[in-house]
Amino acid sequence: MISLRKVKWNRQKKLAQSPVFILGCSRAGTTLVYKTFSESKQLGSMQREVYDLWASLHPLEERQWSGHELVESDASNEDAQFISRYFYSHTGTLQFVDKNNQNGLCLPYLLSLFPNARFVYVKRSPGDNINSLIEGWRKADEFATWSNSLPAEVQVENGQFKRWCFFIARGWQEYLNESIENVCAFQYRVMNEAILKGREIVPESQWVEIQYEDLLKDPVRGFKDAFQNIGLEFDLHLEQHCKSVLSNPYNAFSEIRLDKWKDGRNSEKIARVLNSVEDVSNKMGY
Repeated sequence: MISLRKVKWNRQKKLAQSPVFILGCSRAGTTLVYKTFSESKQLGSMQREVYDLWASLHPLEERQWSGHELVESDASNEDAQFISRYFYSHTGTLQFVDKNNQNGLCLPYLLSLFPNARFVYVKRSPGDNINSLIEGWRKADEFATWSNSLPAEVQVENGQFKRWCFFIARGWQEYLNESIENVCAFQYRVMNEAILKGREIVPESQWVEIQYEDLLKDPVRGFKDAFQNIGLEFDLHLEQHCKSVLSNPYNAFSEIRLDKWKDGRNSEKIARVLNSVEDVSNKMGY
């Protein structure tokens, strides 16, 4: 089937039509949102991150490991065709949803590739998000697989963490010997700052924001608003999915609840860095 779709795409070479990109900091709830949008009958989905696919277009080593950021000038018609062909071949549609947390640093690039793209920005409160980032750094076999060839010695938290997790952004080298809370606060800050800046160039009709906390309070209402605000149908199947979505969490480290950082093992660390992300979290509505 994939081979036949490749042949069909090669004949027509049509670019993706209004793809949906899920953006947000790592551990902000983007997987929950991505998996739910993947339930839409209007969207094709790989049902997983295809980081290696995107990374192959502009390898970090060819950019001197400066960071995952990509700008408008990095975009090309060849890139747009490559992505369109891949998703059509695997999903059978030119309208897909994709989630790749590094792409939050690449919004101008994505919009240049697909001017009609729609963006879903997932936001999470700083305390809980930084807490989950710290916990994620303890799972390097899951979140650091891409960084095995990173040309730097990682000695975060006095050498407790030796593999860089999630993503790198400009200035990451300054955090190689920092405390884990400072590293994760840096990641939270730079990712959300990049998305907020990118929002300025996206037409309002192509943008929607979701607060993770709203999904925990009422996932049906939260998702219904998000789907409808970017022109997607919220049908009975999606409603039923959302009613039970919190009962089967995607890649959660612990129970789903609000402000769980306050009584967790990282609480003192997080309290020390909250002031460093206050500016961006205020802009996010926290």
